[in-house]
Amino acid sequence: MTKIFIAGLSSALILALIALGSFVEQKSTSAASQEAPEYGPAKGTLVIVGGGPTQGTGIMEKFIQLAGGPDAKFVIVPTAGGNKTPTGDIKVYKEEDVVAGWKRRGIKNVRMLHTHDPKVADTQAFASILRDANAVWFDGGRQWNIVDSYMNTLTYREFHKVLERGGVIGGSSAGATIQGDYLVRGAIAGPDIMMTPEKEHERGFNFLRKTAIDQHINTRMRWDHLIPVIQKYPTLLGIGLSEATAIIVNQDRFEVMGAWKVAIHDNTQVYQPWEKPYYVLSAGDVYNMKTRKIEKYGNGALARPQPAAASGAAQPNRSPNQF
Repeated sequence: MTKIFIAGLSSALILALIALGSFVEQKSTSAASQEAPEYGPAKGTLVIVGGGPTQGTGIMEKFIQLAGGPDAKFVIVPTAGGNKTPTGDIKVYKEEDVVAGWKRRGIKNVRMLHTHDPKVADTQAFASILRDANAVWFDGGRQWNIVDSYMNTLTYREFHKVLERGGVIGGSSAGATIQGDYLVRGAIAGPDIMMTPEKEHERGFNFLRKTAIDQHINTRMRWDHLIPVIQKYPTLLGIGLSEATAIIVNQDRFEVMGAWKVAIHDNTQVYQPWEKPYYVLSAGDVYNMKTRKIEKYGNGALARPQPAAASGAAQPNRSPNQF
């Protein structure tokens, strides 16, 4: 009788442990799904730069560090510089010219990746260079050229896999805008057109989801230019970057780094009639895109003020946490 009781008790205990394990697993899976990032990549890091020279800001040094140091494998994409010459000929890039600046920074393993032909970009032979890359950098120019060459190709998918492996993707100017969801200034007719009429040039590479990214906002007086974009697409978060200024993105948070300011066009905030519909972040500020809150304030600008921005004509004075 005692043996039967003990056996029954053991069976009940085993069943209870199995049930508990199943519950814990379900709870962990549920918690993991709840914590999945909404904006940034689940793994890896983005370095998104507003254009201009970065000397003295530490931005490029940070990018190299995130890649794993100068011995890591870097791939540089110059395609935004144009796929054709002004005469209509196919533009040729020399790898030694494209990677020269990176080698001067001490990078030992750096290659160029470029094609004007999406059929080539869709081949294993072309995309294979990305398979073990630690870092990808998109140069500046016109962002629609990058779309024409790589969108929806095998190379495009390999860009995303760099992040999935925990790598880093960076870019400046056009190389910043391409990292967002909606592609501002994607019109072939010119960079002053914020919302392109060309359907094929409306989307970026979506490394940073649900965003529209603008650049050069201080030197080219673009502080207000994202306003109509966010009015038309109110679910997007607009991010305007000053020159020599970057955001370092990890999942749903980013930290501002560099010389000047970042304008956040946030449609969830209530603005007064006299206010611009955006607020401004400074170097060192940490921002949560999911909650739309500044989580930490930094030390402000690290370099000289820019006359265009210093006028105050296009900058509100409040943060999103004041009201």
